[in-house]
Amino acid sequence: MHRLLLLASALALLTSVSNAAESPPPAYADTTPQRYHLTARASEIDARTLPHPAIDFVFADKTGKPLDVENAVVDTRVAPRGRLVIWLMNYNALLFERLGDYGLHAIQVHYANKWFGLIPTSARDDGTSLGKMRLEAATGEDFSPLCAIPQPDGMMERAFQFVKHLAKTHPQGHWEQFIDVKGTGLRWEKVIMAGSSHGATTATRFAVHHRVDRVVAFCGPRDQLETWQGLPSATPANRIFGFSHVLDSGWTGDHYCRSWQMLGLHRYGAIVDVDSSAPPYGNTRRLTTHFNVNGDADRAHGSVTPGKASGKDAEGKFIHESVWRYLFTHPVEEVGAPVPLDPECGKPRPKK
Repeated sequence: MHRLLLLASALALLTSVSNAAESPPPAYADTTPQRYHLTARASEIDARTLPHPAIDFVFADKTGKPLDVENAVVDTRVAPRGRLVIWLMNYNALLFERLGDYGLHAIQVHYANKWFGLIPTSARDDGTSLGKMRLEAATGEDFSPLCAIPQPDGMMERAFQFVKHLAKTHPQGHWEQFIDVKGTGLRWEKVIMAGSSHGATTATRFAVHHRVDRVVAFCGPRDQLETWQGLPSATPANRIFGFSHVLDSGWTGDHYCRSWQMLGLHRYGAIVDVDSSAPPYGNTRRLTTHFNVNGDADRAHGSVTPGKASGKDAEGKFIHESVWRYLFTHPVEEVGAPVPLDPECGKPRPKK
C-alpha cells in the first residue's frame, strides 16, 4: 500500500509538472503594448557577484564604463509563446528585435566566461578540459580543476537573478512564468539556450548536461577535439538546431559537422543549404548557407546572425529572415528523415 501511495504521488507530481509546462502562457494586459528593451547591472541585482580580474572578467573598464550590463527584450504586442531565450554572447539588438517579434522573451546575461587564458596548452586539446570549463562557467559548479567559478557568477544563477529582477520590476512582461514553483531557479523546460561561436558551444554543452526546451547554435558548436558532444544528452537531439556558413573556418575545419554528428542530428535530416531551399527545410536540424562573402572567412563566421555581415537582397533586406524564425520556432516534434553519418566528416582534408 505504501508503495502504491508513493507511486500515485509520483505520477501526480509528473502530471502536475507536465500540465504546468503545457499550460498556455499568461496573456499580456499591458495598457501601452510595445517592444521593451530592459537593462540592469548584474552586480547591482545580486550582491554576491564578484569580478574575476585574473580572466579579465570585471564589472567596469578603466574609465568606469559598466561592463556587467545585462539586456532583456519582450514585445507585449505579440502573442506570447511562453519561452525564454538565454543568449550567451554580446547583446545583438537586431536578433533580440526578432525574438520579440516571434513572441519570445529573451535575455543576455553577463557571466564568468573569459576563461580561455586559464587553459594551458597541454590541456587545451586533451579532449575534456574545454567541456569541463564550459560546464563550470555555465553552472557555477565544480567541474574543472583549472578554475573556481562560484555559483553567483555562473550562467544559471546570473540568468535566474536577472529574471527574478525582471519579474519584480517589469510586471507587464510576466517574467515570473519562467521561475520554478519554489522560487529557487528557472523553469529550464521553458528555456531556449542560444549563442554564436563560443556561446553556441557553451549553450550546447549546457544542454547536454541539463535539459532545456531547445538549443539554437549559430556557427557552432566548436571544440573540435572534445568528447562531450557524444555523451548521453539531457536535451533530446531533435531539440538542437545549428546554422553555419560553409566558408566559416569552423565549417571548413569540420568542427561543426563533427559536433552535429556526435550530437546525433543526422537522425533528423540531411544538411540543407538554405539558399537553395525553402522553409521548413525538410524539417532538418542542420542548416548551412553559401551566400557570397567574397571569400572572407571572418565575415562568414559572423554572417549567420542578424548584423552587418549578414546577407541582404537587392532591396537591402536580410535574406535569412525565414531561417532565423525557423531556428527558434519550428515545432521540435516535426523532424526530417534520418541520413547516414558522413564518413568524411572529421577526417583531414587534402591541401588545395
